[in-house]
Amino acid sequence: MTSDARYCWRPWAAVAAAGLVAATLTAVASPAGAAEPDGLAGATLYVDPFSTTLEAAQQLGGRARADAQLLGSIPSGSWITKGTPAEAQAAVDTIVDRSTARGEMPVIVVYNLPFRDCAQYSAGGAASTADYLAWVDGVVAGIGGRPASVILEPDGVGIIPHYTTLDGVREWCQPAELDPATAASDRFVQLNGAVDRLKAGAATSVYLDGTGASWLNVGEISDRLIKAGVERADGFFLNASNYQFTANSTAFGTWVSSCIAYATEVNPVPAAFEQCGNQYWNGGPDTGWQGVAMTQYAEWSAGAVNPAENTSGVDSRYRSILGGTEPTTHFVIDTSRNGRGPWQYPADTYPTHEDWCNPPARGLGVQPSTETGVPLVDAYLWIKVPGESDGKCYRGTAGPLDPARGIEDPAAGQWFAQQARELVSLAAPSIAPLACDVAVKGTKIGRGFAAVLVLENRGTTAIDPWRLAWSFDGAQRVTGVLGGSYAQHGADMKVDAPKRLAELAPGKKTLLVVTGFGAATEPWQFSLNGRACTSR
Repeated sequence: MTSDARYCWRPWAAVAAAGLVAATLTAVASPAGAAEPDGLAGATLYVDPFSTTLEAAQQLGGRARADAQLLGSIPSGSWITKGTPAEAQAAVDTIVDRSTARGEMPVIVVYNLPFRDCAQYSAGGAASTADYLAWVDGVVAGIGGRPASVILEPDGVGIIPHYTTLDGVREWCQPAELDPATAASDRFVQLNGAVDRLKAGAATSVYLDGTGASWLNVGEISDRLIKAGVERADGFFLNASNYQFTANSTAFGTWVSSCIAYATEVNPVPAAFEQCGNQYWNGGPDTGWQGVAMTQYAEWSAGAVNPAENTSGVDSRYRSILGGTEPTTHFVIDTSRNGRGPWQYPADTYPTHEDWCNPPARGLGVQPSTETGVPLVDAYLWIKVPGESDGKCYRGTAGPLDPARGIEDPAAGQWFAQQARELVSLAAPSIAPLACDVAVKGTKIGRGFAAVLVLENRGTTAIDPWRLAWSFDGAQRVTGVLGGSYAQHGADMKVDAPKRLAELAPGKKTLLVVTGFGAATEPWQFSLNGRACTSR
């Protein structure tokens, strides 16, 4: 989901070019970037200053714009979904160039498998296995041995064409265009090939699709992950674009890791997966082998009173079958929209509930972090970009309205302002609004530009001294800043407060005048002392 759209400084006729040039200050080089991250766990996550979220904000106003800018200030996945190998390489190279310069870890979602999503809402993908692996080679070239974390193919292990489960059930995805005899094995060739190519770069972390706590059972997904090459990857990801509670994903992921250990180290035979306890019957030694199916509508724990929320039975099954063997396969969890858990849809209301598709009244979950406090969990990530639509949800009706919302939902991947508002307002834990604002007034002058920036502290504490920062997109070169001293390093700009005006009190404003050469493009986001601002 990349875009070449860029937006210009808004016209402002009152700026006098001659006076601005007279105020030009000398630019100085910025200090060297921070040390490069070593793997995802513990790394600082990259915030893309030219993300699709901030791109959407440029077309919005008022509360909707502020919501998008708030969401754009938080690290989320950068989706690479189409194009030629050369185009994929260029898109990835741009992201990794910027993240490397900052010493931060980009999260790149690679999503281009043939028949991805079984040609449903997110239909598309490469035409063949050969085309797909050539495209992955482009992604690898774009990373170029630098640090990056790759979320490899959401739904890629969960939805496999013409696949037969361990229980002998032929799954629903049966496209007529594919050979039933080879379609499933082709999917594993594609995924293994992608893992091997991506892991050839030692600095790349790779995670495969582990579905989620309300989808495939533990033994089924463990078997598929092993077939897809998880032992050569860094682990798997859970809950992508879904709403399951983080506690439930943590329990489920630990069971999957335990099942993988059991089936590969303790009892490496095909029947091993039958011994893996799962979420659809939770009996075990600690419950006297009494069990029920676990509910997705409450948070699970070992001490839960409700049997449908209690993990102790399954936990004890793994202690029993693993002995002294420890699970070692790590995982990450998508927390982008799971703060309120899944939508408990009204019974007997819609022909198809589609509870994964733009469900109403959901909230942001835990903000992305690589410090989780759980040894097997490398990170909480926002894999799905919160605020982007899941698709046009008809819930079994003829459409075009989403009957749960009474409006027509945007197409998959498009900005959904109403949903963004819900996610922000219902976030759990809650999320504070951005506490600074930059009003931009500018004009183009010959081959250059001039602009006035009015910076406002909307927080409750004074900022002393203040520093305003932003990133250009292109070859812009600043030649002067009136109202502060500046440093430009490539596309990144920093303006420091003058000593006599170093403090910016709550509710106060300060004015900067910026001049430079190059395309007159407005930065998509400003930050004040490292904290993002709204802009208008």
